[in-house]
Amino acid sequence: MAVAPPGTSPRPCLPPQEPRTARPDRVSAARWRRLRRRSRSRWWPRRLATRLGDRLGATDRLVLQLYLLTRIGLWVTAYCTGWVFATGPDAHEPATVLSRWDQWDWGHFQHIAEYGYFDTAHSDSGRPDNREAFFPGFPLVLRALHLLVPDWVVAGLLISLAAGAVAVLALARIARLSAGAGAGERAVLFLLLSPCTVFLAAGYTESLFLALALPAWLAAKRGRWPLAAVLAAGATATRVSGLFLAAALAAEFLLARDGRRTWRSLPWLALPALPALLYTWYLHARTGDWMAWKHAQERGWNRAFHPPWEAWAHTWNAAFDGSYTSGYALMFQAELAAMVVGVLLLGLLLWRRRWSEAVYIGLSLWALGTSYWYVSVPRATLLWWPLWAGLAAWSLRRPWVKNAYLCAVAPLATVFAVAFTSGHWAG
Repeated sequence: MAVAPPGTSPRPCLPPQEPRTARPDRVSAARWRRLRRRSRSRWWPRRLATRLGDRLGATDRLVLQLYLLTRIGLWVTAYCTGWVFATGPDAHEPATVLSRWDQWDWGHFQHIAEYGYFDTAHSDSGRPDNREAFFPGFPLVLRALHLLVPDWVVAGLLISLAAGAVAVLALARIARLSAGAGAGERAVLFLLLSPCTVFLAAGYTESLFLALALPAWLAAKRGRWPLAAVLAAGATATRVSGLFLAAALAAEFLLARDGRRTWRSLPWLALPALPALLYTWYLHARTGDWMAWKHAQERGWNRAFHPPWEAWAHTWNAAFDGSYTSGYALMFQAELAAMVVGVLLLGLLLWRRRWSEAVYIGLSLWALGTSYWYVSVPRATLLWWPLWAGLAAWSLRRPWVKNAYLCAVAPLATVFAVAFTSGHWAG
């Protein structure tokens, strides 16, 4: 065995390389190249799957598995409600599974995507039914996907399915950043078993918003402000809550002390407001009303401004004074419970000096808690990622929290899913 001279390092022992496949003599060079390209192209799905598997860690794969299993559970629920709650008391055929998702606000999104905001020829009434209350992001994506998927309901469900997968992966990463290993899958578990999780599967805006907002927050935590601003702009185009996210990003930028802040990135933080401004300008051009979106909210959902104590009193009376049917009363009770959870969450964030997240939750609570009564507060909890990350961190310190959540809160997910897919939703 040869010894390397002093002062030099021995040459590494390289493994023998496989010889290149020889070209047969009777095959031309051009045809051989075509055969080689065809052989390689046959294996690109396997190579792509391998690369994706390398990028997704064990926790990510567990999160996606949990996500798919809960989606299957919701579809089973929709299938069963089609049989139990059929089209009539004497029906012998169940309602179709897709019809279980073709109801409530979905009709507004489909109509906007298909005919626009101000179409009256295809409306049941002679005037638009307050569709201006819905931001255009989701209908635009729905319109684009409909070019490939002919069925509108299927297209909407596919958007929510794909967006939800992105959202849970981002939520798991956010939870790991704030609470360490083990928090990611727990945060996703709490979200997917929350009472209003059915709205993440339906053709609604929640999944698409989270698929943009959570990666935006993750990008901000990593100091990638232009990317965070672009994603937050997409979130604003989807829901007005994107403006609350933009305010939280601005607070996070100003409070950054770990080298993540560069002042040349500051102008990017104005980008998330652009979709809201463009939508406002569009509505004004069509209606002459700069506040057309807000006025549609007031007409359709009674969201005129009221002091927070009046909103609480009105919701409390609707929940317990017996003036509404039991279904509506139960939903008003859920509104009250969700508002209490939000206020407690805001107090905890302020106590722990997590100012940027407190800005997001505080603005959300102000918008939800200053209407005539509370509307869609339980649905809004899906968008409160500090809640799910906080529950995950708490459950790691107190194991009983997870068991209590699974036993006391998770069953409500089935109740709400049955109410939504059966057509008995009252909120």
